[in-house]
Amino acid sequence: MDVVDEMLEACAQNLQEAQKINPWLNTNFVELRKGDALNLPVQDASVDVAAQNCLFNIFKTEELKKALQEMYRVLKPGGRLVMSDPICEQEMNEELRNNDHLRALCLSGSIPLNDYIKALTDVGFGTIEIRARRPYRILDTENYPTSENIFIESVEVCAIKDPMPADGACVFTGKAAIFYGKDDFFDDGKGHTLFKNQPLAICDKTALALAKLNRTDIFISESTFHYNGGGCC
Repeated sequence: MDVVDEMLEACAQNLQEAQKINPWLNTNFVELRKGDALNLPVQDASVDVAAQNCLFNIFKTEELKKALQEMYRVLKPGGRLVMSDPICEQEMNEELRNNDHLRALCLSGSIPLNDYIKALTDVGFGTIEIRARRPYRILDTENYPTSENIFIESVEVCAIKDPMPADGACVFTGKAAIFYGKDDFFDDGKGHTLFKNQPLAICDKTALALAKLNRTDIFISESTFHYNGGGCC
C-alpha cells in the first residue's frame, strides 16, 4: 500500500521482474492498493499481519496516533503489527527534529523506546514484543547541528492485538527468570510456573512482581531486548 502512484507503479514492475526470476512467486497473490496510513482502505478486523518500517519517524505525534489506530482497527483479534524503526534515548534538538532531509532518512523522528511502547499500548495493543535492538546511526557534531553526538538505534517490535490486561500491557524486553531452589518448581499462584534451572521468558510486569517477592532462589535477568517467544503470558 502506498499513497504515491509512482511507488505503486515501481512496485508492480518489480513484482513482475521478481516473478520471472523466482518460480515460487505468483503475483496473483499480491494486491497493490493506493491509500495512506491515516485512512487505510481495508475492512475492520480483516488482517492477520501488518508490517511497516519507519512509520514512527515519518509522522508527528497526532498523525502517528491516528496511523496506529488505523493499524489496530484493521487487525483481527490476535493480529500482529510488525515494525522496524530507529529510536533514540538522547534529547534531540528542534533543528534536528525539523530537518526535512533527516526526516526523509527516518532519523529525526526517533523517540525513546519507552515512548515508542507507550504509543502502541495507548491505542490498545495488549502485548508488545521487543524482538531486536541494535546500533544504527550517529548524528555527529561535525556534520549535524548538535553539540553532542546523537546515538540512534534500530528496534524491531511486534505489537499484538490482545485484550489489554487490567494491570496494563505485557511488554517483553527479553528478560528471563530462573528458579534454583530445593523444590522441582515454583508456582507464583498467578499463572507462572518456574521449573528448576529452566529459564522462562517473562514480561516486564512479571519480572517486577517476582522481584518484589524478595526470594533468594529466583534469578531475574536484565533486558536483552531480544524476545523470540515462549513467554509467561
